[in-house]
Amino acid sequence: MVISEGQLAELEGAGYRFVGGHRHSAVKACHWTRKSLLNRGFCYKQKFYGIQSHRCLQLAPGLPFCDHRCVFCWRNTDLTSPKWIGEADEPSEILDQAVAAQRLLLSGFGGHLDVDKVKFRESQEPKHCAISLAGEPTLYPKISSLVEECHKRGLTSFLVTNGLHPEVLSQMAEPTQLYISLVAPDKEIYNKVCRPYSEEGWTRLGESLELLHSFSCRTVIRLTLVKGLNFKDLSGYAGVIEKASPDFVEVKAYMCVGFSRKRLGVENMPSHPEIISFANDIASETGYKVAEDFEPSRVVLLGDKK
Repeated sequence: MVISEGQLAELEGAGYRFVGGHRHSAVKACHWTRKSLLNRGFCYKQKFYGIQSHRCLQLAPGLPFCDHRCVFCWRNTDLTSPKWIGEADEPSEILDQAVAAQRLLLSGFGGHLDVDKVKFRESQEPKHCAISLAGEPTLYPKISSLVEECHKRGLTSFLVTNGLHPEVLSQMAEPTQLYISLVAPDKEIYNKVCRPYSEEGWTRLGESLELLHSFSCRTVIRLTLVKGLNFKDLSGYAGVIEKASPDFVEVKAYMCVGFSRKRLGVENMPSHPEIISFANDIASETGYKVAEDFEPSRVVLLGDKK
């Protein structure tokens, strides 16, 4: 293991459950999954793309591994390695244990007076896998097989990547939806915000963005915007987005949660009106239209390019 037993215990105390024989994969019951079971809200992905929040499995196939150390990341970036270390568990083992762990994490809702009983029963059989919990999933050596295993089991898959591994993206099985994170309009800001281990990070990200044209699945560029860091240079973002031409663009505010609070503060969070304004300006420059917005997560969806 890359992380120590003490660090693993700390993560489990925070709600993570490690699965698989080599314990490099983890699940965590999402805040919105819990809210949905009580009919008190749902994730923006339900509003934007039609997933069911109460049936979503939030998964990290390689939690200890990431080649970014983003300033805004909610994880403890001191725990991660930029290269895969050790053996890799099989996707079937990861998913079997991930579903079992999710059931245990949600088991307390079975006796909750306010729980939606139908939703609770459905939650025991996830239908959606968000491969986005923590770490960089394309570092997991069997990521393509994991996506295939999801689809074999009738789960839709949303894969979120930092884009540093175009060689993986070019050969892997297509997920239901592919996200590439774009958190800078240029190389200088990228290096400052993402703090990549590789000096070729910006170039490799560009290569991944160029691959979006080759995917037949739904493709998304996600902007995570932080006041004082990367919430600027509208034209720079627009130029990258126009070149990549994804199906959708998510313009999202940084949220001051987790370990990011050690690096940033609430003053670094753009307001929802500010995000709407920035999204409208990007839409004007790129030809996309504002399709939806979700104030609790301070995010706007751009789509239906003219």
